Amino acid sequence: MKNILVIHGPNLNLLGMREPEIYGRLTLDDINRNLSQKAENMGVSITFFQHNAESALVDRIQLTMTDGADFIIINPAAFTHTSVAMRDALAAVNVPFIEVHLSNIFSRETFRHHSYFSDLAVGVISGLGAKGYELALEYALTKR
Repeated sequence: MKNILVIHGPNLNLLGMREPEIYGRLTLDDINRNLSQKAENMGVSITFFQHNAESALVDRIQLTMTDGADFIIINPAAFTHTSVAMRDALAAVNVPFIEVHLSNIFSRETFRHHSYFSDLAVGVISGLGAKGYELALEYALTKR
Protein backbone atom coordinates (compact mmCIF):
# COMPACT_ATOMS: atom_id res chain seq x y z
CA MET A 1 0.00 0.00 0.00
CA LYS A 2 1.23 3.45 -0.85
CA ASN A 3 1.13 6.23 1.71
CA ILE A 4 0.45 9.63 0.16
CA LEU A 5 0.74 12.91 2.05
CA VAL A 6 -1.10 15.97 0.72
CA ILE A 7 0.20 19.27 2.07
CA HIS A 8 -1.78 22.47 1.62
CA GLY A 9 -0.05 25.78 2.31
CA PRO A 10 -1.27 29.12 3.62
CA ASN A 11 -4.73 30.48 2.89
CA LEU A 12 -5.92 27.27 1.24
CA ASN A 13 -8.25 26.87 4.22
CA LEU A 14 -10.15 29.78 2.62
CA LEU A 15 -10.85 28.00 -0.67
CA GLY A 16 -14.40 28.50 -1.89
CA MET A 17 -14.53 31.95 -0.28
CA ARG A 18 -11.26 33.58 -1.34
CA GLU A 19 -11.16 34.86 -4.92
CA PRO A 20 -13.30 32.06 -6.41
CA GLU A 21 -12.73 33.50 -9.89
CA ILE A 22 -9.06 32.50 -9.48
CA TYR A 23 -9.15 29.50 -7.13
CA GLY A 24 -12.58 28.04 -7.84
CA ARG A 25 -15.63 27.41 -5.67
CA LEU A 26 -14.60 24.08 -4.15
CA THR A 27 -13.58 24.19 -0.52
CA LEU A 28 -10.49 22.49 0.86
CA ASP A 29 -12.80 19.93 2.49
CA ASP A 30 -14.33 19.24 -0.95
CA ILE A 31 -10.89 18.65 -2.47
CA ASN A 32 -9.77 16.43 0.42
CA ARG A 33 -13.01 14.42 0.38
CA ASN A 34 -12.68 13.82 -3.37
CA LEU A 35 -9.05 12.71 -3.02
CA SER A 36 -9.95 10.47 -0.07
CA GLN A 37 -12.60 8.70 -2.15
CA LYS A 38 -10.20 8.20 -5.05
CA ALA A 39 -7.46 6.94 -2.73
CA GLU A 40 -9.84 4.52 -1.01
CA ASN A 41 -10.97 3.15 -4.38
CA MET A 42 -7.32 2.59 -5.28
CA GLY A 43 -6.37 1.00 -1.94
CA VAL A 44 -4.08 3.86 -0.97
CA SER A 45 -3.56 5.53 2.39
CA ILE A 46 -3.83 9.31 2.16
CA THR A 47 -3.20 11.96 4.81
CA PHE A 48 -3.92 15.68 4.61
CA PHE A 49 -2.20 18.59 6.32
CA GLN A 50 -2.94 22.30 5.96
CA HIS A 51 -1.30 25.11 7.86
CA ASN A 52 -0.74 28.81 7.48
CA ALA A 53 2.58 28.82 9.35
CA GLU A 54 5.79 28.00 7.52
CA SER A 55 7.36 26.33 10.56
CA ALA A 56 4.44 23.89 10.92
CA LEU A 57 4.73 22.98 7.23
CA VAL A 58 8.48 22.40 7.60
CA ASP A 59 7.87 20.22 10.67
CA ARG A 60 5.28 18.16 8.76
CA ILE A 61 7.60 17.68 5.81
CA GLN A 62 10.39 16.53 8.15
CA LEU A 63 8.00 14.03 9.76
CA THR A 64 7.96 12.10 6.48
CA MET A 65 11.39 10.78 7.40
CA THR A 66 9.72 8.50 9.96
CA ASP A 67 6.00 8.29 9.14
CA GLY A 68 6.20 6.06 6.07
CA ALA A 69 5.10 8.60 3.47
CA ASP A 70 5.97 7.32 0.00
CA PHE A 71 4.96 10.42 -1.95
CA ILE A 72 3.99 14.05 -1.28
CA ILE A 73 1.51 16.16 -3.19
CA ILE A 74 2.15 19.74 -2.13
CA ASN A 75 0.53 23.07 -2.86
CA PRO A 76 2.95 25.44 -1.14
CA ALA A 77 0.65 28.37 -2.04
CA ALA A 78 2.33 31.72 -1.29
CA PHE A 79 5.37 29.93 0.16
CA THR A 80 6.11 28.73 -3.39
CA HIS A 81 7.78 32.07 -4.03
CA THR A 82 9.46 32.65 -0.66
CA SER A 83 10.28 29.54 1.34
CA VAL A 84 13.84 28.32 1.24
CA ALA A 85 13.07 26.55 4.54
CA MET A 86 10.38 24.35 2.97
CA ARG A 87 12.61 23.70 -0.04
CA ASP A 88 15.44 22.59 2.24
CA ALA A 89 13.08 20.30 4.15
CA LEU A 90 11.84 18.67 0.93
CA ALA A 91 15.41 18.16 -0.25
CA ALA A 92 16.40 16.66 3.10
CA VAL A 93 13.60 14.09 3.37
CA ASN A 94 14.17 12.77 -0.14
CA VAL A 95 10.49 11.84 -0.63
CA PRO A 96 9.33 12.37 -4.23
CA PHE A 97 6.73 15.10 -4.66
CA ILE A 98 4.54 16.88 -7.16
CA GLU A 99 3.98 20.62 -6.83
CA VAL A 100 0.36 21.60 -7.47
CA HIS A 101 -1.17 25.04 -8.02
CA LEU A 102 -4.87 25.67 -8.55
CA SER A 103 -4.25 28.75 -10.66
CA ASN A 104 -1.79 29.17 -13.51
CA ILE A 105 0.99 30.92 -11.63
CA PHE A 106 2.66 31.87 -14.91
CA SER A 107 -0.32 33.92 -16.08
CA ARG A 108 -0.41 35.95 -12.89
CA GLU A 109 1.82 38.58 -11.29
CA THR A 110 5.52 38.32 -12.16
CA PHE A 111 6.54 37.53 -8.57
CA ARG A 112 4.48 34.32 -8.79
CA HIS A 113 6.47 33.00 -11.77
CA HIS A 114 9.36 31.75 -9.62
CA SER A 115 9.08 28.60 -7.50
CA TYR A 116 11.63 27.44 -4.95
CA PHE A 117 10.32 23.88 -5.39
CA SER A 118 9.89 23.14 -9.09
CA ASP A 119 13.46 22.04 -9.78
CA LEU A 120 13.21 19.41 -6.99
CA ALA A 121 9.72 18.22 -7.92
CA VAL A 122 8.94 15.14 -9.98
CA GLY A 123 6.49 17.40 -11.78
CA VAL A 124 4.47 20.59 -11.55
CA ILE A 125 0.74 20.92 -12.25
CA SER A 126 -0.44 24.51 -12.54
CA GLY A 127 -3.72 26.05 -13.60
CA LEU A 128 -6.01 23.01 -13.70
CA GLY A 129 -7.90 23.81 -10.50
CA ALA A 130 -8.75 20.93 -8.17
CA LYS A 131 -8.22 18.48 -11.06
CA GLY A 132 -4.49 19.06 -10.59
CA TYR A 133 -4.60 17.28 -7.23
CA GLU A 134 -6.37 14.30 -8.81
CA LEU A 135 -3.81 14.07 -11.60
CA ALA A 136 -0.99 14.26 -9.05
CA LEU A 137 -2.58 11.41 -7.07
CA GLU A 138 -2.94 9.28 -10.20
CA TYR A 139 0.72 9.86 -11.03
CA ALA A 140 1.87 9.15 -7.48
CA LEU A 141 0.31 5.70 -7.72
CA THR A 142 2.41 4.86 -10.78
CA LYS A 143 5.67 6.06 -9.22
CA ARG A 144 7.74 3.17 -7.86
